[in-house]
Amino acid sequence: MVRFENVGLRYGMGGEILRDISFEIRPQSFQFLTGPSGAGKTTLLRLILLSLKPTRGFISLFGRDASQLDKDTITTMRRRIGVVFQDFRLLDHLTTYENVALPLRVQGREEATYRAEVVELLRWVGLGDRMHVLPPVLSGGEKQRAAIARALIVRPELLLADEPTGNVDPTLARRLLRLFTELNKSGTAVVIATHDIALMDQFDGAGRLVLGEGRLHVYD
Repeated sequence: MVRFENVGLRYGMGGEILRDISFEIRPQSFQFLTGPSGAGKTTLLRLILLSLKPTRGFISLFGRDASQLDKDTITTMRRRIGVVFQDFRLLDHLTTYENVALPLRVQGREEATYRAEVVELLRWVGLGDRMHVLPPVLSGGEKQRAAIARALIVRPELLLADEPTGNVDPTLARRLLRLFTELNKSGTAVVIATHDIALMDQFDGAGRLVLGEGRLHVYD
């Protein structure tokens, strides 16, 4: 699904912040991406999403050489990926419900075909009573849950989540991870960036991608 071979990244004329990165994300796999703050976890997720171009090396996404893809093809391929970044990227003029439903609207689906599905997911993440409010009214944790719901609503082939439980209490964090686990069981490959060791220890079968000093270590 995703393959990196000897990927390196630098900004400007400085030294490489990521170097010799090689790994694979297989279909239906579940992996944690971890490492100290500033190690480059978010940067690596952006490389996977093709929103950053590597300085060197080879990246393939869904079996396609990323260097050979035009913008329209990249946009189409991204629709197969659910993304939760730390800045949430909710649209302030849309309600919580409308933000979560937006990917389905972009697909051209009629609201009657997805309304019940969106409402059910919002209730699952604890936002059943916040469906009709705008993002500026939401707390940080509520915005995080709305962003997670928006990423999951399309049942993506690949889910990339950057610290998805960072703004919620431990009980809700476990509930959200159970949702990720069920999504994975239904066929979605999941990559969760986190520094929470206790959280990772709850999933014995998950692989770990560990970033440190610009390099990546892979543990199955």
